[in-house]
Amino acid sequence: MNNNLLSSIAENTLLVAVFILLIVVMFAAAKLAEKHVAKINHEQNPGMNTRKIVVIGIFSGISAVLMLLEIPMPFAPSFYKLDLSDLPAVISGFAFGPMTGVMVEFIKILLNLVLNGTQTAFIGELANFVVGCSYVLPASIIYIYKKNRQMAFISCLTATMIITLVGSSLNAFYLLPAFAKLYGMPLDALIAMGTAINPAITNMFTFVLFAVAPINLLKGGTLSLVTIIVYKKLSPILKNATISARRKEQAGSEA
Repeated sequence: MNNNLLSSIAENTLLVAVFILLIVVMFAAAKLAEKHVAKINHEQNPGMNTRKIVVIGIFSGISAVLMLLEIPMPFAPSFYKLDLSDLPAVISGFAFGPMTGVMVEFIKILLNLVLNGTQTAFIGELANFVVGCSYVLPASIIYIYKKNRQMAFISCLTATMIITLVGSSLNAFYLLPAFAKLYGMPLDALIAMGTAINPAITNMFTFVLFAVAPINLLKGGTLSLVTIIVYKKLSPILKNATISARRKEQAGSEA
């Protein structure tokens, strides 16, 4: 861990505390959902096993790499970029439940912080985690109740609506004011950057409506499309590997 990261933690203890609280809430929601589904299906609530840990590690690494591949959006200021780093979290959440998906999101952020530190006093990392989980959690929670193609569509559509709502609200009430304070500029200056791209952007509401909401809607739609296409191909591999791992564990316990 580099010195810049340590100093950022010391200088922004309140934000770090909020970050930790939100992480706890996300994990708690995922755990409660998994327990509820296990109770309904009269199954033993599954915990972590070797296979899940391996998948979390691999998918977190892929997410961390995808986080670096940012795509500028022509209809928004340059500090807004699209990335698909939440995709591995969604796929792992579909395969193993919401807890696994949230773990991938969490470790992705940790990897990014350890390797690159923070350039935004944790504001960007906090936003990435919260917005990512606002898609991963509802999508994986809905899907685990009934794993079929129709439910996959419903879960992805619902998650797209939620990520758009959460991303837009988070920007309007927290991120934009926080970034304005961080960089020592008036909030109107950030809105003016949006106006330079789209004259229809004149205030916070239109900024969110014409810049922020479309990015989150596009992100949710892209995640949904890719997840449905990719998960169908990966599902047999992940499920077969999981079954094989469980049989080995059972054989070992019987021996």
